[in-house]
Formats: sequence, structure tokens, C-alpha cells
Amino acid sequence: MADPDTSFDYAVLGTREHPTLGLDTFGDAPLDGAPDNHPAAIREVVAEAALADRVGVDYVGLGEHHRPDYAISAPDVVLAAIAGQTERIRLGTGVTVLSSDDPIRVYQRFATLDAVSGGRAEVQLGRGSFVESFGLFGLELSDYDRLFAEKLDLFVALQSEQPVTWEGTVRPPLVDQRVYPTTAAGMLPAWIGVGGTPQSVVRAAHHGLPLMLAVIGGSPAQFVPLADLYRRSLVEYGRPDLPIGMHSPGHVAATDELAREQLYPHQAELVTRIGRERGWGPYSRIAFEQGASPQGALFVGSPDTVARKIAWAVQTLGLSRFQLKYSVGSLPHEQRMESIRLYGEEVIPRVRRLLAAG
Repeated sequence: MADPDTSFDYAVLGTREHPTLGLDTFGDAPLDGAPDNHPAAIREVVAEAALADRVGVDYVGLGEHHRPDYAISAPDVVLAAIAGQTERIRLGTGVTVLSSDDPIRVYQRFATLDAVSGGRAEVQLGRGSFVESFGLFGLELSDYDRLFAEKLDLFVALQSEQPVTWEGTVRPPLVDQRVYPTTAAGMLPAWIGVGGTPQSVVRAAHHGLPLMLAVIGGSPAQFVPLADLYRRSLVEYGRPDLPIGMHSPGHVAATDELAREQLYPHQAELVTRIGRERGWGPYSRIAFEQGASPQGALFVGSPDTVARKIAWAVQTLGLSRFQLKYSVGSLPHEQRMESIRLYGEEVIPRVRRLLAAG
């Protein structure tokens, strides 16, 4: 297996001194049965990303799903549309479900996106928090771990953009095979997205890939041991210091009260609905307020409140990137747009000042 090109400048992905501040969306679509739900949601995502670019957001990530409540199943296609309407924002995923895809096609699609966007593409790879793609593409859930491990191994080999010889059990072998197109930087940057499993953190370090933590419950402070494990593992594997990022849901409005009142009904409906699938109890206002507390995983409030919480999380975990999942259930497009505007124009400058002040 070939390692990624160690000459790649990972600083473009963010550093602890100057973290990348981005946004994530799954293209949340209202479940009211309207035939235009998914097309409208996708067009809204393109408009939201274009606004994010204009107001100074560093990154936009689109999550891949294959279920009715999320419209984006082909993030690279939507990102290509966004590339045509933006100039500087980095374009990626959160996450690409590598287990149910072909690593070669993933690399080709995102290398193509990198070309059309002028070198702004990256990809975040994961197993996904939902499993609909397995049955959809004829895969067995019993192969969950093997599929991801082998396909990740192949993807990392492809990052060298040199002839690859590879053999596994999930696809035919490759012998001295090159994959095109190549990228101008000589490597497509990739992260591993994890939900809190130590083995996944060690795997990211083993492959020399940046780590993205999905912090959607509890407190970011609870993930400090995983960040420490990752950094220790990088040393043990002889890897350079690599970025750690964090993804969390939230919403920004003019005041704390307005942000919470706008977000709560949509957050409650979403978490309760998913909870029924997974055997959780109903989502309560108490749980919401705990998440919205100063050290909770829900980044909701005024620009000042959200900025202070992001700065705290960055310092607590030593982050090089923070990604706010700004679309939650059926939160209206107009409120999402205002949240993005405030995030870019007010939250990001505040975070920069807070971090510079120490």
C-alpha cells in the first residue's frame, strides 16, 4: 500500500493557529410528500453555499444519504454546481459513504471536482450513520467493517496518483494501474469521519489521514480523549501532525432566544423521528437546553454566543477545523440563509478575534 504524498500542504485544510470554519448540510427535505421536495432542497443548498462563499465561510460539506428526509445522494454533482457559482470556498463532503461505493470512482469524481473548482475539492470518508445504501447497492450489512477497511486501504493507495497494485476481497485486484484524472496538487485530500469509536480514530492515524469528529451529543469536551489518542497514534505510526476537525449541529439568529425558538421544533421533530427508528425516547426541551448550554454539542444562539462556544471547542480539542451543520429538519430556507449570513459576517470574525486573544 502506498502512503499519501507527505509533501501535501495540509495547512490548506486548516491549522490550530488559523482553523477553517465551515458549514455542513445533508439537504434536509420536509417530509410532507410534495413532489418537488428533493429538487427544491437541492437548489436551496446551491444558493446557501453561494451565500456562504460571499460572506467568508471557508468550507461547505454535503452529506450523502439515501433516504426520504435528505435530498443529497450524489454530493459531488451538487458540489460541481456550487463550484460554478463560487470562487474561494472549499468543497467537500460530510461524509461520503465509502463502504457502499467504489473507491476508484470516488477518487475520479472528486479529482474531477477538484479540476472544475480550481483545486478546492476534498472528501470526508466514513461508514455513515445510516445503512440504507447497503441494501440499495446489494451489499450485506454483515460485511460492514470489511467493506470500509478494504475500500479505505485502496483509496489511500490511490492518493499517491502513481501506478497502484492492490489486492483484497471486495473487488478484483489492480496491477500497476493508474487512475485519472490526476489533481494539480498531486493528491486529493481526504479525512476520516468518526462518531466516537477509538478503533476508527487509530485507523485514521494508521493511514495518515486527518480526523473529523462528529460531535452530535454530550459535550465536545468528552472527545478530548479521542483527540489525544489520535495524536499519540500519529506519533506511534511515524506520521506528521495532522488536522483534527469537528462537526456539530446548530443555528445562528439575532438573539439567543430567537435562535432557540426557531431551531427547537425542527430539532425535536428530527431527533424524535430518528429516535423511533433506533429505539430512543422522545426528544425533550430539557435535552435541547442541555445541548444548547455553554459546553453542549448544539451550537445555537446569537453570533456572540455561537462564536464563544466555537472558540472554546477549538481550544479544548486543539481543532484545525469546525463545521456547523446548519440545516436541521424542516428549518425554513430563509432562516438557514440568515444563519449562514450571520455565521460568515459575524461569527467567524468573532471566533478569529477570540482565538487571537488566547
